[in-house]
Amino acid sequence: MQSADLVASTLAGFVAALQSAQIPAEVSTRARHLLLDAIGCGLAARREPFAQGFQSSLRALAGGAQGTSGVVGHAERMLLRDAVMFNGMLMHGLDFDDTHMAGVVHLTVSVLPAVLNLAAQRRLSGSAMLTAYIAAVEAGARIASAVRGGFHQQGFHPTGVVGTFASALAAGKLMGLDAAALVRAQGAALSMASGSLQFIEDGAWTKRLHAGWAAQAGLTAASFAAHGIVAPQAPYTGRYGLYRSYLGEPERLDLSIATRGLDAQGHASVWELMHIAVKPFAMCHFVHAATDAAIALHGLDLAEVELVEVLVPQAAVELVCEPAERKRRPQNEYDAKFSLPYAVASGLMRGRLGLKELQPEAYLHADACALMDKVQYRVDPDATFPRHYSGEVRVRLRNGTQRVHREAVNRGHPERPVSNIDVVAKFMDNAGLHFSASQAQAICSAVLELDQAESVAGLEAVLAQDPQA
Repeated sequence: MQSADLVASTLAGFVAALQSAQIPAEVSTRARHLLLDAIGCGLAARREPFAQGFQSSLRALAGGAQGTSGVVGHAERMLLRDAVMFNGMLMHGLDFDDTHMAGVVHLTVSVLPAVLNLAAQRRLSGSAMLTAYIAAVEAGARIASAVRGGFHQQGFHPTGVVGTFASALAAGKLMGLDAAALVRAQGAALSMASGSLQFIEDGAWTKRLHAGWAAQAGLTAASFAAHGIVAPQAPYTGRYGLYRSYLGEPERLDLSIATRGLDAQGHASVWELMHIAVKPFAMCHFVHAATDAAIALHGLDLAEVELVEVLVPQAAVELVCEPAERKRRPQNEYDAKFSLPYAVASGLMRGRLGLKELQPEAYLHADACALMDKVQYRVDPDATFPRHYSGEVRVRLRNGTQRVHREAVNRGHPERPVSNIDVVAKFMDNAGLHFSASQAQAICSAVLELDQAESVAGLEAVLAQDPQA
């Protein structure tokens, strides 16, 4: 039998051994704020058409069976795996959730649903849930970072792919699996990891299911491991393992990154969770810096604008710049979220890009379309991607003058972080779309005090409610 690869065995050992006492206070505090941010995104998505569609589909598949697991912002209970999947869909659905920068992956919305519902079902402590979440994020961030953007280049969405492995490790830890069983969980996850970027071609809703699918697939993989299902021992470095199968010729791969800064005894010298960026815009992270640059130039006479040139990292081109004509004419919300021309046009026109600016009347507005036609992109020769997602906007006016603003470090990056106080403010804004201030505050308090909770069932009960009259 082939021995476990070093990545799988090291990650399994780290996750199995990590104890809450080994986690620095600042990491624990930031982790709870990242959970709060994701939950707020899920609450904000409650009445979106995609949310109602996914909910109806899962309800139909359940065939009338009544579950006991909670969903954020909904009083209706679901079967465990359905609740896990729906929670991930809600939290990721608005594209407002956090991103690990180097891995270009949304880990919180993949891992949180699995640990929330499983810990609540088993009445585990908040500390146990938090430790499992942090352990899985540390593992997932490294799995994704090792490819240095390679998943996107092959058409895979790392959130669906890597999120499955991270969720398997998180769920396995909550199930009490030892390191050997956690290797099996990763092996089972290899057959479930998925997530295509094809949605970007026509604004399909399928990206929204990636986080939820990863969460329930990881949960399932961990359960298989707990029940002795034999699985591949080399899920990452094997002949048909993750990296060779999903990257083709893995020229970008640096295996040293996959385990860097941690060991199989639960020690970490670097906490990748602190490198997770909280989003200020409900948009693809590749447009954030350019959006802020455009907002900084807001107030120009748009009638005098002749050309808008935007400098972006090479990695952003396929997702937010091309095909150029489609990016200049977004036909739905998801088109708009992945449109550099629209992000820049909204910033220049309105000085903002919030949820209201992602409504059809905003991105189809004649003035927005006229301005998008003037937006061109150029690969930024000074980009420091993947460390930063930079953006520069250069506006040329008809009189020949030029206005320029550059955002070398995107807002939300660890070098320019969204503070914990700002995370709370963002949560209250998102929750306040449908829920009263008192409900929102109760949820906020429960999440931020998670490390003191005797049972996660109490948190789940606070989350799984409809808006009060």
